[in-house]
Amino acid sequence: MLLTKELQDKVVSLLVEDGLVDANLVKRTYAEVAKSGQPILAVLKSKHVATDDCIQHATAIVTNVPYVDLRRCRFNKEALLKIPQEVAQRSKVIPLKEEDGQLFIAMLDTTNVQRTDYISTLTKMPLRQMMTSEAGIENALMQYVADLKDVNKAAKASEAEGSGEDEVQTITQDSPISKALSSILEYAAKSKASDIHIEPLEHSLVIRMRIDGVLRQTMELPKSIEAALVSRIKIMARLKIDEHRIPQDGQFAVVVNKNTIDLRIATSPVVWGEQVVIRLLDKSGTSMEVEKMGMTGRALADVVEGIGKPNGMILTSGPTGSGKSTTLYALIKRIKNETINIVTLEDPVEYKMDGVNQIQINTDAGLTFASGLRSILRQDPDVVMVGEIRDGETANLAVQAALTGHLVFSTLHTNSAAGIMPRLLDMGIEPFLIASTLNTVIGQRLVRRVAERRDSYQSSDMETQMLREVVGGLLPKSPAEVALVSEKLGYGNLPPADSQSFTLVKGIDTEETPGGYKGRAGLYETISVDEDIQKLIVAHATSGDIMRVARMKGAVTMRQDGMLKALTGITTVDEVNRVASDLA
Repeated sequence: MLLTKELQDKVVSLLVEDGLVDANLVKRTYAEVAKSGQPILAVLKSKHVATDDCIQHATAIVTNVPYVDLRRCRFNKEALLKIPQEVAQRSKVIPLKEEDGQLFIAMLDTTNVQRTDYISTLTKMPLRQMMTSEAGIENALMQYVADLKDVNKAAKASEAEGSGEDEVQTITQDSPISKALSSILEYAAKSKASDIHIEPLEHSLVIRMRIDGVLRQTMELPKSIEAALVSRIKIMARLKIDEHRIPQDGQFAVVVNKNTIDLRIATSPVVWGEQVVIRLLDKSGTSMEVEKMGMTGRALADVVEGIGKPNGMILTSGPTGSGKSTTLYALIKRIKNETINIVTLEDPVEYKMDGVNQIQINTDAGLTFASGLRSILRQDPDVVMVGEIRDGETANLAVQAALTGHLVFSTLHTNSAAGIMPRLLDMGIEPFLIASTLNTVIGQRLVRRVAERRDSYQSSDMETQMLREVVGGLLPKSPAEVALVSEKLGYGNLPPADSQSFTLVKGIDTEETPGGYKGRAGLYETISVDEDIQKLIVAHATSGDIMRVARMKGAVTMRQDGMLKALTGITTVDEVNRVASDLA
């Protein structure tokens, strides 16, 4: 915004009066401005003396323009569509609402008459201007969801052009198919989908997306565009477009809202054509802190103790897609510093971390987990992360690394934390080696979080009975013990065990929060391998026996963790039952 020197000075004075900037810093900045001739507000912002939000708000007050803080707002999709996303992004103008025949808009520069006239002409409505900040504009732009109607338009255009095998070889970036694929990928990224399934049926092509761990059908496309769409994906992933008989794997990256998202592509021949599954890896949307991921109380204490030791193994287990790798990244981030050498072996390298030497497995070139582990042990590592222990050779090398003074992180596919020990025995590892190297084992699964818009209700008789059976022994015995027990377990205020019913929550089902859920949290159980657990391992005890002793020592199971999270409003009883009904 172009302001006169007089107005800029008024903005600075207001910032100082409100205590939002330091007066001495402002004086020094004015001295620099006198030499450089730059606008004072631009210099204050570039030197981080004042934030953009503070400057914009003060400017709005001085120029007598209403100000709106959009940094945490949720926007109505119909209102956003008043101005196309491309125009909103280019012009930094966000439509807010329509009222009394006028369109309320938020923008950075309310003095830009040409831009205002253009928006008025485009929307065919008189405008009411409000001012906001750059961060507010970015938050609004993030909530534009790709319009999947564009995919249907592109599909019809592709049908009109013809979409046989002859055309597949000449697909261009501007073709209808490319635009359709871009819209699908953008919609998936903004919906926080983890996977896209493109599935051919006999007479159509179905697009399904896994959002918060649950697959949902997003759209159905005409069968005629299947060959062109699959070929476009193969071209971008550098796969063979004329190979339809065997599975292929590839990867490429896209940029959505300034965030780079890595895509892993897997194609496979099926009865009615060729299926494509796209895994989306978006580092920007992932918390790398175990506390924010849902680990708390005894589980967190066990893990912190385990990673604090100079050597040994920390193993995490769970089904595919349960967040095991993310947990390992969070633990590595927690211990990472310039005094230790951290080396990882991954397939694939999902998130790139500064200060960590990450190695991508390449089986075609002979670089496997086992061969790579042999190599990195000669690279003077302090900490080693093996993406997954898949066989006895890798397991044996990981144990040897832990025995020789290294801290080893890895994952296993078992149903629970206690199942890790029998699994290692099954891989041929001697029980005394397992007992002497394991520090902490972690079992985990993911549940959907209840959305912010929610209702509370009292548990039914069946829910009340279930909660008492699963977590009754952990809950406070009386209201007087609520604070003490809640703090000890690391959860919010837990209700007394003898409550007639329990207050639970459920989210409101909307297009943005299907089923009333938004985002995911982890369910965790941990076992700290002490002397008693070591004796059980050496005696070839079952996973049930190991978990029984761990619970006597205060361990909380995944199912108990889930029910405690339901009681504190993080998730629902139904969601815990969906994910962990097979667990004790």
